[in-house]
Amino acid sequence: MIISINDKPCEGHVGDLLLRVAQLNKSHIGCVCGGNAICQSCFVYVKEGSECLSPPGLEERAFISDKLFEEGGRLACRSVIVKEGTIKVMSRAEYLRRLVLGLKLPEVITYAQTIGYNVTNKLPDGAANLFTRVKEGTVSPGDSLRKIGSGLAYGSLLASTAFMETFPFMQYPVSIITGGVNGLFKNAADVASKFTGGCLQLPGTDTTCCGTNKTPVTQPVKISIK
Repeated sequence: MIISINDKPCEGHVGDLLLRVAQLNKSHIGCVCGGNAICQSCFVYVKEGSECLSPPGLEERAFISDKLFEEGGRLACRSVIVKEGTIKVMSRAEYLRRLVLGLKLPEVITYAQTIGYNVTNKLPDGAANLFTRVKEGTVSPGDSLRKIGSGLAYGSLLASTAFMETFPFMQYPVSIITGGVNGLFKNAADVASKFTGGCLQLPGTDTTCCGTNKTPVTQPVKISIK
């Protein structure tokens, strides 16, 4: 079945975790905690097909406010596809990105207030839920740290990809600056080499940068001892 994640068609099947579908299809859903349901970076809005997903569990209810649930909020790391149908979701990062690009400042402020409200009011419940899971052994601190490391690496890759897709023109200044620096360095090396007759080379360069293959001029000196 085809699942729309941030308007990108992704292939998924009944029994798949929504977060896993996003990862396999290289879609932009965060996963900083590695799927432990403790960071909310995989928060998504289910725009269509909520009935095709598993109902929210204790972990989701501990971290997501009723207001965000009403808006279709879910944690992708806890949402399992339970039946065939049309599913359309949008990640929190993508939703915010579209607000910013659309210069919708009032909506950005309202959204920030909603998230702030959720964090402030659900923090005690979230902390209590996490403590209980650690105590019961369902969450391992060591394993969580390992997953966080993997999640950060994956998130960094997605963030850089998303940035270049959003602002492709930013690739050109980087290449121009890089080429300019390399050109200046080569010219400096060339001048230094010519000025010293090839006796002086800048680090990372060779004699070919001098524009000449002349061998440095040397004069043999004969020393005799009487």
